[in-house]
Amino acid sequence: MARSAPCLAFLLLAGCGAQSSKPPPPRVMFAGLPVSGSVADARRAGFTDCVAPDWGSLRCRRHGVMIEGTGPYEAAVDLDGNDGSGGFDQVTVWHDRDQYAVYKITDILEKQGWRSCNTGSGDRGDQIIYTHTGMPVRVSMDLSYWGKRRLRVIPAWNKKERQC
Repeated sequence: MARSAPCLAFLLLAGCGAQSSKPPPPRVMFAGLPVSGSVADARRAGFTDCVAPDWGSLRCRRHGVMIEGTGPYEAAVDLDGNDGSGGFDQVTVWHDRDQYAVYKITDILEKQGWRSCNTGSGDRGDQIIYTHTGMPVRVSMDLSYWGKRRLRVIPAWNKKERQC
């Protein structure tokens, strides 16, 4: 019995998922994509291909995403809690085979009057960040990257991400 008690405790813990202790953030949308919100917001927007990459989070993807007539792209939201109960605070967009495909999105933003700045020094930077007065989001694209170049749409209230 002494040896079976730890095993039983482990099995009970394994069945319990890590739930978020915080409520999901408010829902923000941009270009037809959820930028922040609840797991229900993500699922309603087609983010249904979900995996739990670690004990306390859930990543849900959507395939074939079109933004401003460009794409198709891959997109993902990373939710807090392995059941997604803590919601998400940004959406990530990328192209599986073309590292430069997301530039089509930033070209459109520039034509629409979005301003940009780099987070790095001089003419080399880590990210280029696009903002537009009155918009509830900013757009951050990797300039230096490993793997796939990503573009993230971040709600304006999310101050934990880099800004310039």
